[in-house]
Amino acid sequence: MSLVRVTQFSVSLDGYATGEGQSFEAPFGHAGDRLMEWFAATRLGRQVHDDGTPARRGVDDALVSSGWDGSVGAEIMGRGKFGPQTGPWTDDGWRGWWGEDPPFHTPVFVLTHHPRPPMEMEGGTTFHFVDATPEEVLAQAREAAGGLDVRIGGGPSTVRQFLAAGLVDLMHVALVPIVLGRGVSLWDGLEGVEAGFDIETVHSPTSRVTHLLFQRKES
Repeated sequence: MSLVRVTQFSVSLDGYATGEGQSFEAPFGHAGDRLMEWFAATRLGRQVHDDGTPARRGVDDALVSSGWDGSVGAEIMGRGKFGPQTGPWTDDGWRGWWGEDPPFHTPVFVLTHHPRPPMEMEGGTTFHFVDATPEEVLAQAREAAGGLDVRIGGGPSTVRQFLAAGLVDLMHVALVPIVLGRGVSLWDGLEGVEAGFDIETVHSPTSRVTHLLFQRKES
């Protein structure tokens, strides 16, 4: 069976994966760009930001690339990762943070209490807006993935739901050396979750990020 993966998921030293006060102008709230500065310097980060700056190779780039090697066939994300809107959808033209050609190039299942018709983008990405439990949406994503892996893309509340349900096989958490003090925590309510995983750490001397690699223990 395909694996369920979380890749390059950034958290602060105090466990926050996004700051407070998300808006159209601030996808990570008061955290700004600080959680993702290390990612922006990688090859994939440069492609997403498209600012022409040469990418930085090394540990960070190697780990990010391993999560985007063609082995993922579908993505699951929470509504907050798609955009800052809440409540019923309005016809405001919003099509996500990533422009007309998002980097996913797979079906993407957006969890929301307000389903809406699919949104087709360039490059093979189609957003499907579904109201479902983690188990239900994972079944849909696995069918769409055609035998490839499924990525849980975030945000922290969504990743937390899949961890609590015991559905994550592999997880790459990037521990960024900053303290946010407030926001949305990855770890709330997950006391002892580490016991279900073998964990390795890799430190990047360039970015000062510590990469935590979780692999589910065999039962």
